[in-house]
Amino acid sequence: MSLRTKPKVRYAVVGLGYIAQVAVLPAFENAKDNSELVAFVSGDAVKRRRLGSRYQVVNTYLYKDYDALLESGEIDAVYIALPNSMHRDFTIRAARAGIDVLCEKPLAVTPEDCQEMIKACAENKVKLMTAYRLHFERANLDAVEIAHSGKLGELRIFNSIFGYQVKAGNIRTQKKMGGGANYGGGGGWIEGGGYLFRDEPLEVSAYTLQTDSRFQHVDAITSAMMLFPKNRIASFTCSFDSADVAMYSLLGTKGKLQVDMAYEYATKISLEVSIGERKQRRTYEKHDQFGAELVYFSNCVLNNRKPEPSGEEGLADVRIISAIYESARTGSPVRIQPLEKRTRPSRKQEISRPGIKEPSLVHAEPASKD
Repeated sequence: MSLRTKPKVRYAVVGLGYIAQVAVLPAFENAKDNSELVAFVSGDAVKRRRLGSRYQVVNTYLYKDYDALLESGEIDAVYIALPNSMHRDFTIRAARAGIDVLCEKPLAVTPEDCQEMIKACAENKVKLMTAYRLHFERANLDAVEIAHSGKLGELRIFNSIFGYQVKAGNIRTQKKMGGGANYGGGGGWIEGGGYLFRDEPLEVSAYTLQTDSRFQHVDAITSAMMLFPKNRIASFTCSFDSADVAMYSLLGTKGKLQVDMAYEYATKISLEVSIGERKQRRTYEKHDQFGAELVYFSNCVLNNRKPEPSGEEGLADVRIISAIYESARTGSPVRIQPLEKRTRPSRKQEISRPGIKEPSLVHAEPASKD
């Protein structure tokens, strides 16, 4: 039986860290119409045993046995929830085995790694999707519609702040794992500015800071300012050494919008639109963004459609992340090479799944400090 006629896509989740345990694994319940969790890959025997029992998964593999899993015939796709520096290797190996790939963001740590991943998937005719879950979230899709409705006038300024306290020793503080604030938050806020402006930046100027001993080898805070076509500008700050914040605002010549808790996946999101003296505020209940992501990708696999967000979109944002680091290193603005216009999220991609209750953790902990 060909994959296209199968009612469900069979997944292996690769990596059983915090995000996999609190968001990815439980999301399969909300995606069960077309997605099935059938395998794990982890180096931790306790995780494999206890999570296998919790989710009734009997096919559990060590990292050294990853290739055996890929060739086993047990799976159709992998969800890669590994540290950033491991995305390239595990994606390319899956592609060469004919396995479709849904990969956490950022897609990789360098544009060259992204290009190799995209090439491997194209050559082996498998799907590659960057895990940008906000492309399916109603609050953000509403913000896109308002931005391009003309109600705000001509768009001028986008500003984003995303931050929290990261524990010492967390992988986000480790350079070899692809850590650092720019990698940790860059994909999300670059994605937000790009899809609200529906354009690519021309130039970036940036600063990075290492605030204390937790961040000896990576950036604790990154701030960047980007010039966009049509007299528009975007500024971003991502911090691993601040109070919790996750918001963006968009200012036009006639009005503004602001989204609070914009990048969060386990809380309510609010959207406020101000035009003159008039203000409208809407609160969105917590949704399972990971379940929506799985439903969408499985539909792409089953119906042979190219995902949006694709691997090319992941590459475009990693190019910007790299330019931010170069600007911070050199102290000078960095021009960003023109890119073909990419597909942007649209209302037809909205998928709503009910929020989930956070499960107990097995040998994992959140990145943030108490």
